[in-house]
Amino acid sequence: SKHSVNLDNRTANVAVRPFELEMGFQFELHVTISGKKINVSEIPELPIPQDWMRDKLELNFYKTEQGGGGEIENVTYDKESGTAVITFLKPG
Repeated sequence: SKHSVNLDNRTANVAVRPFELEMGFQFELHVTISGKKINVSEIPELPIPQDWMRDKLELNFYKTEQGGGGEIENVTYDKESGTAVITFLKPG
């Protein structure tokens, strides 16, 4: 874990140490519910591709332990307006 590095005719002793990368984002969503579809608004713009955001929304609303959710039929995400429509297979 210890190394010596030569920089501009000088030797620097360095040590390698593990660190954790923070990979998650936490944000608040505003939701309107109607039977089979959920309208989500005020989704913050994050530095991730649109398909990743659609996947994150789908996973979040698929979870039933959060007091709802279920099998997802479709996720329509509009990055410019910060909105999405989540369509479930079954109303509930």
